[in-house]
Order: sequence, then C-alpha cells, then structure tokens
Amino acid sequence: MAWSVLLLLPTTALFVLLSRFSLFHPILWISECLSLLTSASAIFSFILLCGVVLMVGFFNLEYYTVVPSIACSKIALLGQVLHPRQFVHSLVHCIMGVVVAWCCAFTIGGRYRSLGHPCTQDESSGPEMCLNEYHLVLLLVGAFIGYSHSLVGVVYNMNYVSFHTMQQYKYLRFKGALPLVVKASAVQALYCLRTFLLLYFFMGYAPRAWICKTLDLNINSSIHSLDSVSSLLDLSLLYHLWISGTFLLLTWYITVLLFRIFVTEVYSFPVQSTFTEDAHQCLPKVITGTQPMILKFLALQDLALLSQHSPSRRLEVFSLSQPGGHPHIWTALSKECLSLLSDLTERLVAHHDTVATNGRAKSQSTGVCKSCKNTPLTPSIPPVTSVGMEDMKTPRPGALIRTPGSVFLRSSVGAGLRTPLTIPFTPDLDSPFSSPALRRLTGPLEPQGALSPGFSSIQSPHVMRRGPKLWSASTGEGQPRGHTRLVLPMDYFLTHCFVSLQLPEASSQALFADSQVHIWALQGLSHLVAASFSEDQYGIVQTTLPTILSTLLLLQEAVDRHFKLPHTSSKPGHCSCSMGDDSYKTLRFALRSTLKTSVYRITATFGGHLQ
Repeated sequence: MAWSVLLLLPTTALFVLLSRFSLFHPILWISECLSLLTSASAIFSFILLCGVVLMVGFFNLEYYTVVPSIACSKIALLGQVLHPRQFVHSLVHCIMGVVVAWCCAFTIGGRYRSLGHPCTQDESSGPEMCLNEYHLVLLLVGAFIGYSHSLVGVVYNMNYVSFHTMQQYKYLRFKGALPLVVKASAVQALYCLRTFLLLYFFMGYAPRAWICKTLDLNINSSIHSLDSVSSLLDLSLLYHLWISGTFLLLTWYITVLLFRIFVTEVYSFPVQSTFTEDAHQCLPKVITGTQPMILKFLALQDLALLSQHSPSRRLEVFSLSQPGGHPHIWTALSKECLSLLSDLTERLVAHHDTVATNGRAKSQSTGVCKSCKNTPLTPSIPPVTSVGMEDMKTPRPGALIRTPGSVFLRSSVGAGLRTPLTIPFTPDLDSPFSSPALRRLTGPLEPQGALSPGFSSIQSPHVMRRGPKLWSASTGEGQPRGHTRLVLPMDYFLTHCFVSLQLPEASSQALFADSQVHIWALQGLSHLVAASFSEDQYGIVQTTLPTILSTLLLLQEAVDRHFKLPHTSSKPGHCSCSMGDDSYKTLRFALRSTLKTSVYRITATFGGHLQ
C-alpha cells in the first residue's frame, strides 16, 4: 500500500500532462501543468486519490485468495455476481470510480470543472443553474468503469493470487509487468468506454433527469444534449473520457500488481527452533496449519525450495530429536504431504465414479439365437469368472439412447454421490423444481415388459425398440412428397437449455484448483527422498519409502483415468482480460508432469535397491 501511494505521485503528474496536452502551445502547456500541480486544490485531489488507493489495497487484502473460485455452470457464475459480498464490492468500487472521475474532471478543468453552470433560459428571467452534462458524463464513466472492474474481477478471478515458478526480485517483477499493466488499463478503458457510450445513447435521458430533479438543476435547451451521435463523436470528449478511465484503472491495477508481488514473496521458515515459544513459527507447524491459507502455501513453497537448493536445511529435516532420537521433523513433513496427495486421489476417484455413472443404467440385454433367428433368447446370467468379458460384449443402453447431457446428468445409479465438487453440475432429480425431461433422460430404462409412450417391448426379432422420433416423413397436403419435417418435443428444448448452461471444462479445473500445494508437495517429497540416498545418515526416509511410492502411483492412476474423461485433456484458451490470472486453468497439466517427474526421480535414484 505504501508503494502504491508513492507511485501515485508520478502517475498523477503524467495524467495532468496528458490531459492538458497542447501541441501548438508547449510552453503554456508546461507552465499550466506546473501551476496546477502546486495548487492547494490539486493537493486536496491527491489526498482523495490516496484514500481511494488505500481502499483498493484494503479490498485486495480482504478479497484475495490462493485457491480460485471456479463456477461449474453459468448459474453458479451468476450466483457469484449477485452474492451480497460481491454487491458490496461493486457498490464501493462504483463510489470510488466517481471520486476518481471527480478528481480527473477538476484536473482537466474547462467544461468539465463543475456539475452546474449559470445559464439564461429566458431574457425575462434571471440567471439560473443548469446541468453541465460533460461533468455528469465523466462521473458516470467513472462509476461504470468501477463496476466493470469489480465484475471483471469475479468473471476472470482477478482476486486469485498465483505463485510464479521462476523466482525474481520484486523490482524486476514489477518492471517486467508494468508495460502489461499500462496496456491492460488502456485497452479495458477503451472497451468500457465503448459500452458506456452505447448505453448512454439509448438511456442517457434517465440519469440526466434524475440529477436535475435531485439537485434542482435545469437543462439548458440552447445546448445539444450528449445522447446524440454527433455529440458522442466529439474527439476531445472521447480523448478525455478515455484518458481518465485509463488513469483510474492504472492506479488500481498497480495496487493489485504490487499486492501480488509482495504477498507471494518467498519466505524461509526455520526448520526447528531453539526455544519452545518459537515452535509455532517452524516449518513443520506452519505446514500443517490451514488458516490463513497463504501461510500453508508459503510453507510448502519453502519446502520445495529447501529440498532442491539447501543441503544444510535438508540435514535438519533428516535429523533426530534430542532426547529420544525420533524423526519428528521428517514425520510431520512427510505425513502432511502424503495426506494432501491422498486427499487429491480420493477426490479424483469420487469424481470419476460420479461422471462414469451419469446417464447410464445397468440392465440386462437381450439377444437373438444365430441358429434360429426367429426365436428370441432369454438373457442368462453369466458365470462369475466371465462377468467382465460378457459385460464388455453386452450392448449398453447408453449406446442405444444418447442424450445431450449424458456427461453431466446423473442417473439413479450415482444418486448417492453429491459432493461439493459435483453439486454444480449434477441436478437433484428428486427436487420438485426438476423438469420431467431430466427425470426421463437420466432415469433407468423401462423394463422389457413395461409399456411407455416412446418405448415398447420387443415382441419379435423383426420389431426394433423405438425411441422418440425427432425426424418424420410427411406427405400431407401442401407439402411435396418425401418432405421431412422436424418434430421436437418441448422437453427436448428444456433439457438442451439446461445442458447449455453447463461449463464442462470448469469441473475439471475445480478439481485441481488447489493443485499448487500438491505440486510443491510432490517436488518436496521427491527431492528429499532422492537426497536421502546420500544424506540420510539414519535411514529414516527408507521406512516411509513404500508408502510414498504407493501414494504417488495411486495418484498417477487416478490422474491418468481423469485425463481420459471428456473436456479434461484440452488446452484452455488464454484469458481475454490481461490482468486476470488464468494460470489455474493449466494446473492439472503441471501436476501431471510433476507427478511423472517425481516418480522417475525416485526410481532413477534408488534403482535396483527398490527390490
């Protein structure tokens, strides 16, 4: 926050120079800017801007997260936007946008300086106060950009703080990211201005009338309003609105960037403490904590770096406690890392089982004797030893009926699995709000002897089981012979609309949203195990080596199964918002690569000794 306030001084000076730019009068331009920067009113505006920057820093501190909130459906995303906590965030940013826009209007001066100006509507009446629409438009632009900033933060997870793989000094990180911040501010201000002008063109009369009624101002009829094409295409107006929006976003984005740099700075925790009162600050204690989550992330990051680049600290991990001779440090670190990896394995297995049973019902199939084709066969129960092979040869009901939501809609087989990760895309079929189409599409097939409107039992090998027809041939009056018309039931549209609200790839991203800790746990464990081959004097790592390998291989199996599911192996697109951090979308790929590397690192180090 302190650096944000200090950097506000050159940023404000640059805005003053650009907002009062004059190509044909450079000396007058420089002198006016210097006099403005040293005036008492400019100092007051700078104090207001400092307060806004401090508020932005406070909101960054309150709303940041190291585990992104990923909406698995468009309805869930809408719920995040309409959440009361997000409403407060948007409202405060609207107010701060108005404050910054007011400071910009005062800095630019001229026709933007005040909200009201004296005017004469009639020669018989005296001077009156009329609305200055230029000032009003600038304030509304500030409010709109403030709300857009808050909304974009929710949609693109701008409150998500990621940790960089390559460690750099703070100055180098800021210097490298500053051009990107300037570009993002200018581009987003341009897009916000375009949207605002379209809205003001159609609905500009409403805020203008409300302000006039509230502040008892008149509308000057001798001046054209700004909700016309000719007025909104004023180049001077467009330039000042754009430069003000860029200044607003630049000051806020610099605060966000500095917060990300400082909060993710590498911190070295002591491995063991000499005094008992400092034990809670040691790495084994911090790494097992959960609140605040940033400390756990920093501790695991320190463990990963320790295992690779610090032989002296590795010896402390392999040391024994005195008195007693117990490996408390190694036990605490390895137990926490294995617990994290086991939790991820269980999560992946539960998700795979849920998705694998969605939209499928287990039922017996019917067959036809090859020697006597006119006689239907009664399905027989295969022997226990051939269940797997017979099950693969038996045609699945899911192959007969393919529904648009077969990946996301849940059948009665998986009715017991409703975890927090599957709830957003697995509807409750027992709910009174669920559509009959969902129950029919996700429920089991009718028994062979039962009759339903769309499905009939097989009475003859020449009679095929029929489903609901979407295409039908018609030769009625007014239609050419062979004309095909589309017959779609209303339930089909309802189901298709429900499926279109789902975000299939988001469910996979949500599973691996916190996988940065698993990546560090894998790196820390594998490097420590590899280093123990020559540095572990007491052989304490070898006692847990079977458990470590088993955990890694089980996770490897679960990850491989997950990547065979739809929408999981596709590379996600880049975020259109430059300041939005979308690195969480590729965490599953980084985890898979780190997992394979960790297994190879251990096996290559121990080699034949693993026998």
